[in-house]
Amino acid sequence: MTPTFIKSFLAAADIPARRLVAFSAGTTTVVPAAAATDPIIGVSDHLAVVAGGMADVIQGGWGEVVAGGAIAPGDPITSDAEGRAIKAEPVAGAVVRVAGFAQSDAALGDVIDYLVAPGVLATPAA
Repeated sequence: MTPTFIKSFLAAADIPARRLVAFSAGTTTVVPAAAATDPIIGVSDHLAVVAGGMADVIQGGWGEVVAGGAIAPGDPITSDAEGRAIKAEPVAGAVVRVAGFAQSDAALGDVIDYLVAPGVLATPAA
């Protein structure tokens, strides 16, 4: 892990360590990301935080994230329902948020490095 930019945000919910985080609806507080379409802003650092505490969110450089399934090196990643990293796949008619790119392979529960590179996969409806 080589973070180059870490910002602290007020946690609106408990956030486990090394989970993708997103803004809570209409606020600048953060929660664990719960879907590929959530506004992912980074990954929580190696310490868990309870609701009401300050979450350190890695928003630049390399972060560490818990994998939610099989990932290959170079895969774009997004969030599963628990803030874990999964391969980002296009979805017709939806905007899938990308947190960055995996730097190694992973299986469920592995902790991997990823290059923080926010973006989107926007796919028109068929």
